[in-house]
Amino acid sequence: EILGIAGLVGSGRTETVRAIFGADRLDSGEILINGQPVNVTSPEVAVKHGIALVPESRQEHGLVLISTVEKNIALPNLDRMFSNGWVQREKIHALGEQYVNRLNIRTPSLVQRVMYLSGGNQQKVVLAKWLATEPRVLIMDEPTRGIDVGAKAEVHAIMNELAKQGIGIIMISSEMPEVLAMSDRILVMCEGRVAGILDRSEATQERIMTYASGHVTETMP
Repeated sequence: EILGIAGLVGSGRTETVRAIFGADRLDSGEILINGQPVNVTSPEVAVKHGIALVPESRQEHGLVLISTVEKNIALPNLDRMFSNGWVQREKIHALGEQYVNRLNIRTPSLVQRVMYLSGGNQQKVVLAKWLATEPRVLIMDEPTRGIDVGAKAEVHAIMNELAKQGIGIIMISSEMPEVLAMSDRILVMCEGRVAGILDRSEATQERIMTYASGHVTETMP
């Protein structure tokens, strides 16, 4: 499924997923994958458990802008690029080619610096590098921020296909139409806490905003 996380700015959405990914310290609670508790102490441990995070800011936290498309895709997967103690250039190239084709990343070549790609194609490079880790849970924080309409539709199609393949997707979005259109369930946060969880069939913009603003009443439908 695609679990959407909605809430006002400052509600704790990004902090929550960063804690799940091990990028921020977990103060309390537990993380279960397939019903089993896991101890995620760092992003490296999260990746080993099959958790990946497409961050809110692709340029600040998602990419090495001066590096190439293929090297960016290979970064979280370098342990698979070694042979006899050396990083194999052929493996990096093959992995990059696989995901450039799979996600239809428009680039003149695999050795193009990512800084020269459009916003939508940069976002697909970030997505490619984490998909290459073969995650079970893919967290996407503002997955279509700052990209054009065409690229947004492509990212949405990729998300739907991944969910059909059995990958659990957690999506944070500040765009209410995106939350309503893409989510099977919607978790609404308010002041660092879960204010409510809505199924797709019962979710409306008004109801989400009521939870997000902390104005829930017992008689609310």
